[in-house]
Amino acid sequence: MTRTQLGPVELAQLRYFAAALAAAAITVGCGGGGSNAETDTSTSGSGGGTPVAAPSPSPAASGGTTSLAPAPSPTTSPAPAPGSSASPAPSPTTSPAPSPAATPAPAPSPTTSPTPAPKPAPSPSTPPAPSPAPSAPTTTDTNTGGFAGTVTGGGSKTAVSVSTAAQMQAAIDAYSGSGGLVLTYTGTFDFSTIPDPCTQWKKAAGDIVEIKNKNDITIQGANGSAANFGLAIKAASSNIIIRNMTIGLLPGSIDAIGIEGQSGKYPGYIWVDHNTLFSSMAECSGAGDLEFDGLVDNKAGAHHITYSYNHLHDHHKVGLMGSSDSDVSDRYVTFHHNYFANIGSRVPLQRGGYTHLYNNLYSGISASGVNIRMGGYSLVESNYFENANNPVTSRDSSAIGYWELRNNNITKPADFSTYGIKWSDGSSSPWVNATAWTTTATFPVAIPYTYTPDAPSCVKARLPSVAGAGTNLAKLTCP
Repeated sequence: MTRTQLGPVELAQLRYFAAALAAAAITVGCGGGGSNAETDTSTSGSGGGTPVAAPSPSPAASGGTTSLAPAPSPTTSPAPAPGSSASPAPSPTTSPAPSPAATPAPAPSPTTSPTPAPKPAPSPSTPPAPSPAPSAPTTTDTNTGGFAGTVTGGGSKTAVSVSTAAQMQAAIDAYSGSGGLVLTYTGTFDFSTIPDPCTQWKKAAGDIVEIKNKNDITIQGANGSAANFGLAIKAASSNIIIRNMTIGLLPGSIDAIGIEGQSGKYPGYIWVDHNTLFSSMAECSGAGDLEFDGLVDNKAGAHHITYSYNHLHDHHKVGLMGSSDSDVSDRYVTFHHNYFANIGSRVPLQRGGYTHLYNNLYSGISASGVNIRMGGYSLVESNYFENANNPVTSRDSSAIGYWELRNNNITKPADFSTYGIKWSDGSSSPWVNATAWTTTATFPVAIPYTYTPDAPSCVKARLPSVAGAGTNLAKLTCP
């Protein structure tokens, strides 16, 4: 059939189909149509819409891979439905080529999170060393300057530190008894917590650390230490040193330092040196004779003892020798360079035996001083007496004792008023005072040790600064 043979209807139909074929061709050329087509993730070529850059992969965990989310499938435009009257087909428009997108930064290669460098381990913190315990003064001097002779105590043994009466007792109990034990006491006690000393005598007897049937022991206080318990040396104990201890205001009626024989065994060769011992001169209602017991008592056969450079103060009854008139053994005791201040009596109270008292300072005696009884003998040499009642006497026993007075600050009765010396009669017979200030018997025992007495005036001036605990075991030096 030729074109001229087509009628109007046929011609319209032919045009319609031609337009449809053209539209189909355009659609195929634009890449549409296939539902199975894969999404092109490249940046070249045309596609149905603005290309979406592939998402940068999130860094995966160490050693992992990155997954890409699937691209959405492109949609195909539906073919126009044929109408009853043919509309002219629109002129096909070519979608403008999209501006090329910037090249996406390449996805970073998944990296393993770097393992942080280990922090250096902190140097193990050593607990701070405890503050060293206050040290005890040391000396190599073993010459007691008295009847105790040479006393070494624990010698050069390494000191064991103790801070309570219980620890000290435990160390003594664990010690074999010979070979050497040195104990350094580091404990403290605040005496200001006892505002009324009269409360103390009402208490039960306080702690007493006991050395019994053991030898070669030194008990030394550290500088600054203080104790509220007593020390006792009993039975067959020997070669003992007690030094640099401060002991005061003891509860109950106990001795500060007591030395006593027991069961037919007798302690001896004991050195009590550079200690500070005290209580109070308070007169306590109802206490009678019980305010406090002795500071340095020895009895029941205790022998060969030296008390040196001690400060004994504010105490009623300082030093007993012999517990009763029947306790009169041949004891040998030396007191030298001791500072007795503000005391009542017994410096010492001596029953029997032999004492050598030299270079002591007696300052403030309210009742009686050196009281020699029951046939005892005393060499009273180069001492200084001041403000003292009955400084040398024999009283309060069934028999008197005897003294030799040599080179003291008082040389004659005319000196009594100068130094504040007063006298009173004994309360029972027999009694005798040194009111004539003369020797009643020559000291009958040879002194077995070497000593050089200092002048009484130097004792008065300088002894207080070197006597007692905390003086680093200083000794008196005189011009």
